Amino acid sequence: MAGAEGRRGRDGRLYYRARYERPDGQKGTVLGTDGKAIRYPTKASALKAARAAEDEVDAAAGRGRWVAPEKSRVTLNEHIYGRDGAGGWLTAQELAASSGQSYAHHIKRAISEFGDTALGDLTRTAIDAWERSEAAAGSASSAATYRRVLHVALEDAVEAGLIAANPAKRRRNRGRRAGRSTARGPERRITDALGLLLAAERAALLAGRDDEFVETILAGYTGMRWGEIVGLEPQFVRDDSIRIEWQLYELDSGALVRCPPKDDSYRDIDAPRWLTGLIRDHVARISPTPCPCHGIRYVYRGGAARTGRAGPTMADVARAAGVSVGTVSNVINRPHMVADATLARVEAAMSELGYVRGGTPQGTAAHWRRSGHAAWIWTPAVSGWYPKRGPAAPHPVPILAEPWPGVPARGRGAAGRATAGWVPISTGMTRHGRRHAHRTVLEEIGTPKVLMDERMGHSDSSVSARYAHVTPAMRRRLVVGLTEVWEESLAARRAMHPRSPVAVLDRLLG
Repeated sequence: MAGAEGRRGRDGRLYYRARYERPDGQKGTVLGTDGKAIRYPTKASALKAARAAEDEVDAAAGRGRWVAPEKSRVTLNEHIYGRDGAGGWLTAQELAASSGQSYAHHIKRAISEFGDTALGDLTRTAIDAWERSEAAAGSASSAATYRRVLHVALEDAVEAGLIAANPAKRRRNRGRRAGRSTARGPERRITDALGLLLAAERAALLAGRDDEFVETILAGYTGMRWGEIVGLEPQFVRDDSIRIEWQLYELDSGALVRCPPKDDSYRDIDAPRWLTGLIRDHVARISPTPCPCHGIRYVYRGGAARTGRAGPTMADVARAAGVSVGTVSNVINRPHMVADATLARVEAAMSELGYVRGGTPQGTAAHWRRSGHAAWIWTPAVSGWYPKRGPAAPHPVPILAEPWPGVPARGRGAAGRATAGWVPISTGMTRHGRRHAHRTVLEEIGTPKVLMDERMGHSDSSVSARYAHVTPAMRRRLVVGLTEVWEESLAARRAMHPRSPVAVLDRLLG
């Protein structure tokens, strides 16, 4: 029988050894790669290891549960999807939309290899070889994920009496041991507060409106996930906090599902007044209307389409302000030549219309799509290059050097008319990298871990975390620290140039 044997080390600390019954009837101990007994810190972990070792012994000796021969001939494809494409294992899982889509993606990789194989014919050797080939073709972490989902599916097949043992179960403590996991992905690229501010300015210039500036700053100073940002509703923006109640998750079909935040991480994110004020001013300016997909007003509008009617032009601004197009041009390029009252009237019209020099065509999409935002806004903002998309090769963003920091050239022959280019801010940084950057800032300003976990929507089940509590003083110090970081970044940006073609940033610099 599997069991956990308690012992004390030379330092007096209690540890446990995993004990199991060997094929010869004697008691065995789970050993590490060095041939020595593994010391488990808890009884539960030792017992789990002992049971896993005993399962391996039983499977090797053919002592698994009895399975009817006809049941073991069910193929993996039939088990996952059902004999008629319905009623299989996948449809029986009670998962959130995001998790269900991920499971379907991952299990499809196993189906492509073992779909027509009977469950009784699956072997650990074949599954090990498949995982190695997936790792060689892609990444080790992705291959491990595919195997984990296959393991879950086959574990349920064992429970259903279709197979005697799970061939996808990993054999513990086999192979070489490295000091650092070789399956770990590459380090996330991040940037500092000034880099975030510059990226936000570029994002607004690429989109041709202030929305993307506000979104980038919101993400950088709250650590919100992308789905939480596009799913943020105006009523959840409060004076001193932002409530995370929903997210919009994009399915492969293109549909956006309104669902709870990841891992039910409902939370209130402490926010400085300057940030909530920035968001509320943005909402007041755009006056969002209910989207056609959910009938709900959202803080963040969908992106500009690459085709469609033209967005706000200088003529539109001139009409709204009651001035000539030449006057609008002077406001943009030679503001010192314009009377203060006229300057204020034109800038108010530009802000109301969301006009930015060189703005892109405006579509009617209710929400940004992940790939579209990454390709047309985020990646070129942080790298200065448009990524490869379809047959189009990567190419630099064509820039007109004036006004500083340069505005994207639009239309046919834009590359030939460009007079400058953007230097990279943080090439390879993804949108999710903003969460990593925010977490780094929290560390820099001395935020306690318990408050960082609450803010990021993470959970810590350790004993130490149960004794740590968030206090009002912690929240005040956090808000003060973020405000100092923000003001320092604005001062650094102002030192580069006192004005900006992005209206909201221009007001902040002034």
